Amino acid sequence: MHGPALSGWLLMALCGATGAYCLLRARDGTERERRSARAEALMGFGMAAMAVPAALLTLPGWTWVVYAVVFGAASLRAVARAGDGGHHLHHLVGSLAMVYMALAMAPGSSHAAGGGHAGHGAGTAGGVPVLTGVLLMYYALYVLRSAGRLIPAPLPVGIPVGGGAPTGVGPGGRPELALACRLAMGTAMFAMLLTL
Repeated sequence: MHGPALSGWLLMALCGATGAYCLLRARDGTERERRSARAEALMGFGMAAMAVPAALLTLPGWTWVVYAVVFGAASLRAVARAGDGGHHLHHLVGSLAMVYMALAMAPGSSHAAGGGHAGHGAGTAGGVPVLTGVLLMYYALYVLRSAGRLIPAPLPVGIPVGGGAPTGVGPGGRPELALACRLAMGTAMFAMLLTL
């Protein structure tokens, strides 16, 4: 991720907080919901680590290989779970996007060209513009869709307001918080890709 250090700090805080909330969600719900929350926590913490400003911590060059391996394994896991439906295809796209960014920002890669990285000083520009554009379009649509799902629908006549809390999604059964986390991570991924 390239750009000013302030954006790195903000992304690091947003993604770290989102990852922590996803870990809390991983304690409740069905096994499928817990798996999804764990995958989202990995994504949140991985994005937070990738956004750490170089002024705070300069990591060795091999760190990008570790990112690629961890998120490559997460991609394989998402492929294995894709038949279960649900959110696994989005997890696959996110994991592959993280592998792509790690490889594009790795020192010595054909796309990294020394200096200026807001995250860890890996390079000034990277990635394949067409692939970056496709991922940007995907995340823009994902963010718009997620934001639309957060807008409350009008209640039908005769249904009392607040009559029965939904259950099964995270602490307190608040599915809108899980959607808000996904919206935050989608927005952060869009910002990270935008600066690639």
